[in-house]
Amino acid sequence: MVTNFISRKTKIGENVQIWHFSYVGDDVEIGDNVKIGSLAHIDYNVKIGADTKIEGQAYIPPLSRIGKNVFIGPAVVLTNDPFPMCDKMIGVTIEDNVVIGARAVIKAGVTVGKNSVIAMGSVVTRDVPENSVVVGSPATIRYTRDEYDKKQRRWKES
Repeated sequence: MVTNFISRKTKIGENVQIWHFSYVGDDVEIGDNVKIGSLAHIDYNVKIGADTKIEGQAYIPPLSRIGKNVFIGPAVVLTNDPFPMCDKMIGVTIEDNVVIGARAVIKAGVTVGKNSVIAMGSVVTRDVPENSVVVGSPATIRYTRDEYDKKQRRWKES
């Protein structure tokens, strides 16, 4: 029984975990200590930095660039075709230390700046500045990453 498809043209770092029924296409580069959840689809020509976690059912299309220490929640969708169906594609760029909540959707060509957070269910249609938290559809800036980290600390301590 086949449980995963991982292309022979994929470069996989050390200590990478890829869970059941996942797809990893040609010319993908995966850094060290990456975890990819069940039913994730990582298409061709994708780069994923070290210490990143991609939850189950995420869709990462061709040309996506994902930095180090990124969290991508369940069923997140990145896109690469700003005007479907078009042969000219552009990927999403997610810089280091980004958190993306469950079921967020990110438009083709968007860059998500370092240390940013995208709230669950958000629809991101334009670039996200570094150190910001965006929420909603379309996603708008609500507060800073420092404020997010304070809220997270209070939650952990409660």
